[in-house]
Amino acid sequence: MNEAQTKIAIVTGAGSGIGRAVALELARGGWSLALAGRRTEALQETAALTKSDDVLCVRTDVAVQDDVAALFAAAGDRFGRLDLLFNNAGTFGPGGVPLDELSYEAWRHVVDTNLNGAFLCAQAAFRQMKGQSPQGGRIINNGSISAQVPRPHSVAYTATKHAMTGLTKSLSLDGRPYRIATSQIDIGNAATDMTAQMQRGILQAGGELAAEPVMDVADVARTVRHMAELPLEANVQFATVMATNMPFIGRG
Repeated sequence: MNEAQTKIAIVTGAGSGIGRAVALELARGGWSLALAGRRTEALQETAALTKSDDVLCVRTDVAVQDDVAALFAAAGDRFGRLDLLFNNAGTFGPGGVPLDELSYEAWRHVVDTNLNGAFLCAQAAFRQMKGQSPQGGRIINNGSISAQVPRPHSVAYTATKHAMTGLTKSLSLDGRPYRIATSQIDIGNAATDMTAQMQRGILQAGGELAAEPVMDVADVARTVRHMAELPLEANVQFATVMATNMPFIGRG
């Protein structure tokens, strides 16, 4: 990607895990980046790892409307346009808590982050992409395999990830007149701090505990970059990237 073709991306949840891996992969491809997350120090660590001078760090809680507005304003001031939003920020919440014991506060925290936060970021990106010249851009939502099937005791996370699929489809339809392409990546068992428990043993549908295979998070990042760098006339609408032998296909 030469200087005249430099693309601008906002990556949420960029301080660790999948967000950090995607930021590093995009930087390798010559993208300019606005990194968003709740921990400034972690964002700065990601920025340093990119070895790029064209990175902006903005402390952002995606569940807070003013934070999201400030993120997109800062990115707009710095870069002038937006080509990609990787809508990645999310939380498992209190995983493993039986449904009847889940507090409403915990439910709301997951919904506010995973669904409301994703909506706020997508809406802000949509406005930017619709209004800029040349018009258009791409939004990639981080769904999860939980957008297709649940794990035991994961009602809040699973409900928000199913809702993400509806958000993706609506954005895809509403973006057509404005060259805004929206897609979703559903990820299963990428090796990050958030999924460390899977390698030690996690509750299965049949009630037993079992360790599960994981995959390198860099493989996810390469998939996101492929989706991001397609021309706007082409779109990977839904992609599933998973550890090959994880217990997803087949009876639980």
